[in-house]
Amino acid sequence: MAKWADNLISAVRFNAAGTHIDKVKSHVDNGDTVGSSTEVTRATVVANLDAGQTYKTIFKNAQSQWDQGAPVRVVVIDGQKFIRTDADKIKSDNLDKLPTF
Repeated sequence: MAKWADNLISAVRFNAAGTHIDKVKSHVDNGDTVGSSTEVTRATVVANLDAGQTYKTIFKNAQSQWDQGAPVRVVVIDGQKFIRTDADKIKSDNLDKLPTF
């Protein structure tokens, strides 16, 4: 199986105000398997994306297997960087409807 991305995101945690993502559960994409999750800060995701690494969201399907979601990208709005699965110019992070932790 081909890799979906360098890293995969399965869940998010928002800051106390609920305005942006604070951390994500990130997994290494091993090609034929999905690695164990580790908590990674939003800043790390942005830095990795800026350095050329790729991210995609992932979801568990009805058979408890991982399905790939959408590519994650950095969108800059008024000088601020946001992580999003779409290119909307909305000043917030948006990674589909991933579960929270």
